[in-house]
Amino acid sequence: MFKLALCQIKSYVDKNESMAAAERYIREAAAGGAQVVSLPEMWICPYANRYFKEYAEPADGPAVKLMAQLAKELGIYLIGGTIPEVEDGKYYNTAFCFDKNGEMIGRHRKVHLFDINVRKAISFKESDTFTAGEDLTVLDTEYGKIGVAICYDIRFPDWHMKMAKAGAKLIVLPAAFNTTTGPAHWDLTVRARAVDNQVYFAANAPARDEKGIFVAYGNSCISDPWGKFVAHADEKECILYGDIDFDHVDSIREQLPLLEHRREELYK
Repeated sequence: MFKLALCQIKSYVDKNESMAAAERYIREAAAGGAQVVSLPEMWICPYANRYFKEYAEPADGPAVKLMAQLAKELGIYLIGGTIPEVEDGKYYNTAFCFDKNGEMIGRHRKVHLFDINVRKAISFKESDTFTAGEDLTVLDTEYGKIGVAICYDIRFPDWHMKMAKAGAKLIVLPAAFNTTTGPAHWDLTVRARAVDNQVYFAANAPARDEKGIFVAYGNSCISDPWGKFVAHADEKECILYGDIDFDHVDSIREQLPLLEHRREELYK
């Protein structure tokens, strides 16, 4: 068993202010006994296309170095939410992940880009800036395998099934649902992905800022493999803690062997 912490924080227009806030919350989470700590999607800047390129950095940029340093200093696994990454002239919505030695053990680039138009509510097109990733991300840790996905990825069940089949027993999702899709689908999809794949599912949102450029839904939460919430936040800044027990995952899978009963030959 290990303790997971989701840092539900706000982002700021000032990149240095965002980095300082992230460091403060990561340190507090580690002091609170968390062995695995996560940040939300786009914690480093407002979630808006006009900021992504300005705040983007390469894999050896200052925010990435800060996360690596904190993981090593505090002796934690750090799933670094997401920041805009630039490489070879392309931009990605990327989650950098680090082990207790500060070594990068995963880099998940958002696979499913948020290109939507909900009438009279919200319209957004991530592909105006970002290139979609293609790789499945499952981290090898001393506790077991942890899958990483990003926000809109949650709406594609097959992607999460691939992580479960690759051995993931916890999936962490840095995400930034808005106040239209959040009330409708956030809790529902978190619990559904947990039950479908018999995993712990942890969704880490930014805190809501009603005066901000992007108004996030908040409500970070952790579901167990039976679809029961282990912990659930409201919209305000906080650190959400949850105990993750992979023996419980094994027990659920033994009693209800969904993964064994899949008939892949009929699904093609």
